[in-house]
Amino acid sequence: MLRPLKRRRLSKRSALNPQSNGNPRVSVTIPKIIAHRGSPREAPENTLASFRKAKAAGAKWVEFDVALTKDLRPVIFHDDGLERTSDGEGLLADLDFEAVKHLDAGSWFDRAYAGEPIPTLEETLELLAALELGFNMELKTDSGREAELATIALPIALDMWPAHLPTPLISSFSRIAIASAREVSSTWPLDVIYDRIPQEWAEDAKKLELVAIGANHKHLTREQVMEIRGAGLKLSTYTVNEVERAATLFQWGVDAIFTDIPGEMVRRFGA
Repeated sequence: MLRPLKRRRLSKRSALNPQSNGNPRVSVTIPKIIAHRGSPREAPENTLASFRKAKAAGAKWVEFDVALTKDLRPVIFHDDGLERTSDGEGLLADLDFEAVKHLDAGSWFDRAYAGEPIPTLEETLELLAALELGFNMELKTDSGREAELATIALPIALDMWPAHLPTPLISSFSRIAIASAREVSSTWPLDVIYDRIPQEWAEDAKKLELVAIGANHKHLTREQVMEIRGAGLKLSTYTVNEVERAATLFQWGVDAIFTDIPGEMVRRFGA
């Protein structure tokens, strides 16, 4: 049974973060290894089973993706389409939650996970709190609903997440979603994710009050790492599944890697 949660008060944009000393940019402590969608080589990605596997592997944080059903329920799912990681068809955004909750999100991975559901945001937060797993919540880029997703999902997380656990990181490839997230909360740290870091990254960081930047490790250079870290921002990279590459990135000064093999990375580099 999940224990009762000591919840945070929802923080409005107008409230000054007492830890910021007048600086709108808040601090965040992130571990070196973040389990990407749980432990997706051991269990179906973005499911409660996958998050449990990540905990068992020694991860301190997980990353998950949140998206909206047609009737605006936030659920944990990565793709626009349902086919790759469930027995559904079509777009997640075209189905009401009543239909989504009956989909099988486990059989595609292994028969042992038959019947594993697509979890709601609330179910995920309850499990992570019980496991004392921190998290990075990625707001998906559902065109036209980026702001709506932020204004629905983030208040739920703010209300449910226990005060004694690490403050999460909220990220997105969508600047619209991140701008909306900042309107919801002045105290939770925000992160914009890039495939290739653009020249205007520093402008984004200032305008959106970012504390971190996420980047595709395949396009990242040592010089970019030095510039971003020199600007006082955290830097995480995705999706790193080779130990040698991880070692190079950490040597450059990267703060965290997202990985599909959290157990192996934790054994090599620590959590």
